[in-house]
Amino acid sequence: MLSLTRTHLVTLATFVALAASGTPSRGEDMAVNLGPVGPHQPILASVGESRVVAFYMPDGPNCGLQAVVWQDESGDDATRLRVSLSPRQIVHIDNAGQKTLSLQCGERAEQLAVVDSRELITAATAE
Repeated sequence: MLSLTRTHLVTLATFVALAASGTPSRGEDMAVNLGPVGPHQPILASVGESRVVAFYMPDGPNCGLQAVVWQDESGDDATRLRVSLSPRQIVHIDNAGQKTLSLQCGERAEQLAVVDSRELITAATAE
C-alpha cells in the first residue's frame, strides 16, 4: 500500500510542478525536456499530436518507468503506461501516425532519456 501511495504522490508532484512552471496552454508552446533525467524527474515530449510525460523510479538495477500519453487538451483521453526496463533497454511509444518516441533506461538505472531510434538502427547495422 505504501508503494502505491508513493507512486500517486510522485505522479501528482510531477503534474503540480508542470502547472507551477507556467507551462503554456497551446500544444505548440508546450515545455520539452528530452533528458537525460534522474529518478522522479519528468521527460516532457511529443509523439506527433500526442503529449507524453514520463518519469522513472529505480527498481533495483532497472528503471520503473511510468508514462502518461494524451492528445486532447482536457486530458480525458489520457493513457498510463507502466513498465520495468533493464539497463540500456528501450521502450517505444508509437502514435497512429507511425511516429515514435523512444525512451532508454541508463546504466544502473541512473537516468532516463529520449533516444533517436533511427540512430540506433544505423548503429546496429554498422556493427
